Amino acid sequence: MGVDVQGKLRRALGSVKDHASIGKAMIYHHDGFSDIEVAVVRATGHDDSPIDDKYMHEILFLVSNSPSSITFLAERISRRLGKTRDRLVALKTLVLIHRLLRGGNRCFEQQLRGAHVSGHLRMTTGWFLMSNTEPSVCFLHRYAAYLQERMGWVINQAGKLEPVMSQALELQFYEEKLIHTVLRRLPRCQILLDRVLDCSPSEISPSDSLAQVAMSNTLKESFQVYMAFCEGVAALVNMFFELTRPVRALACNILRRASQQSQELHDLYEHCKTIIGNKNLEYPSVQIISIDHVLALEQLLSFTPTPYGSVLTTKAAGPKPPAILDYLTRSTKMQSTKTGTEGQGEKDDHTSESTLSPTLFSCTLETKISKVWVVFDEEESAESQVSIERLFIKAKNY
Repeated sequence: MGVDVQGKLRRALGSVKDHASIGKAMIYHHDGFSDIEVAVVRATGHDDSPIDDKYMHEILFLVSNSPSSITFLAERISRRLGKTRDRLVALKTLVLIHRLLRGGNRCFEQQLRGAHVSGHLRMTTGWFLMSNTEPSVCFLHRYAAYLQERMGWVINQAGKLEPVMSQALELQFYEEKLIHTVLRRLPRCQILLDRVLDCSPSEISPSDSLAQVAMSNTLKESFQVYMAFCEGVAALVNMFFELTRPVRALACNILRRASQQSQELHDLYEHCKTIIGNKNLEYPSVQIISIDHVLALEQLLSFTPTPYGSVLTTKAAGPKPPAILDYLTRSTKMQSTKTGTEGQGEKDDHTSESTLSPTLFSCTLETKISKVWVVFDEEESAESQVSIERLFIKAKNY
């Protein structure tokens, strides 16, 4: 009973603080930006309810009418997060940042990311770590760490998340650009997935609706990043024996980390299914990467065909690749000849598919991206995989 009284008192005092902050904003006017500050305070009030959509729309509307106000918005959000000593207000402020990253247009997203780079938008939660070690506060800090990394990602024209990459890639040859893109994006995917793995659902109470919303939003983005990661790993394996030895070593490091990470991600998703109450989440079927295949690839690092000046090596010279290459690429060959073969029974087809898997994955990909909260363009994973294979075939024949 005492806890309930304390909670009511906290909410009452918080409401008074919110009204005082709104009054100050309306009095001082801040160069005509007071409406933005009022909307931020109302969106991140001391109550435990999720952010009202009308405040989100109001903020986006006010900023769209005055693009120069984005810096002011970033400073008000940072000030709100830095001054509060209430966990709910801090978590609401972080959720507000997350939704703003997805709610605005590309120009707004770039300006908000620029405000973060310049230091106007800060996501510091150090005070909570020093004063409180409760699980809910630990989740607050880890969610902030996820958003810090998320600031380095953008939504492309297809509505897909992708990391911000250096423009130097445009100056490279076509083949080099392909492999460098894969080798740079895969580690970025792994870093973001690590931040997702840090957000343990064990620290979230089923009754904490705000933390449930924050974790649901994080999971939805991780599903899409994981799908892009799978496509990148498949492309990396397909070109493995055409890489120079130093690049193969880098690829093996990526695959070794992916082997451990895939198991951790599988466990996280299974755990979230029992704790996170959002029934609209469509979890992907995580492909567990076999460490045995990674070790086999590491043993083949000494196999070095004659290079011709890039990270890719020529196919014309050098010894015949070891037998493992046939094992890893057999599924691609089987798929290309499957339409021309007839008379095979369903049992034989099933046996071939289960025993001659060409990739490092131990189960088939059945990824579905959730269309709740953010609507992405529809794109079947099979079509995406075929397009990647065709892209690398063109690069090899270039």
